[in-house]
Amino acid sequence: MSESIRAVERALDVLLCFSSETPELSMTQISEMIGINKSTVHRLLATLQAKRFVERDVATGLYSPGNRLIQLAFLTLEKNDLHEIAAPYMQRLNDMHLETITLSILDDKDMVYIAVLESPQRVKLAAKPGQRLPAFCTASGKVVIAYSPEDVVQLIFEEGFRKYTSSTISTRETMLHILDLVRQRGFAYSEQEYEEGINAVAAPILDKKNRPLAAIAVAGPTYRLPVERMMEIGPTVAAVAKEISKEILYKK
Repeated sequence: MSESIRAVERALDVLLCFSSETPELSMTQISEMIGINKSTVHRLLATLQAKRFVERDVATGLYSPGNRLIQLAFLTLEKNDLHEIAAPYMQRLNDMHLETITLSILDDKDMVYIAVLESPQRVKLAAKPGQRLPAFCTASGKVVIAYSPEDVVQLIFEEGFRKYTSSTISTRETMLHILDLVRQRGFAYSEQEYEEGINAVAAPILDKKNRPLAAIAVAGPTYRLPVERMMEIGPTVAAVAKEISKEILYKK
């Protein structure tokens, strides 16, 4: 077996140490579980942390599965659990607001639609599963970023703020202020930030540690979804997102 393959095998052994019974582990515990010396485990953990497959709690020193691993898990589940659980809630929002409802997850620096329920109205948002949108200038992206670990936020910030429209967020300071508002409200909205004429309001689906699993959003044309309307809709979207979060945790 080549050294590179052996390194991959050991990295996977590290990830397989985590389970529902052992969601957080110290480096010493991992070393004992897989029978590898601490210096090697330290190097493996450093690499996995750099790629966001594990994260380390600075206060306790314990490691746990990282945001990137969670994203991959939900990409795998996009056609069953997450979609199936969210489907009736998406239908409820669709019936309530008569706009397009989207379910999306963060993949690297983009939000990826994994489910779309179209508006019954003639003029509607053109969206389909698999479509990717930049996270920083979408409502769904902003709610996910607001609840993500610092390393994920920094990765997105390092990419910069490409100007898609005249309303696109353009500075780090503005983005940080908006993320604070998102955490206070429990929802975010985007006003023609990625595409002219399109607005959206979204809320996060969170795990038991308040980390984002996905985002659910109501999207439509600006004339039907002005800021005032999105502020009215926001709390209902947030309430639905919380119900989905609870059901996901219940089924685990």
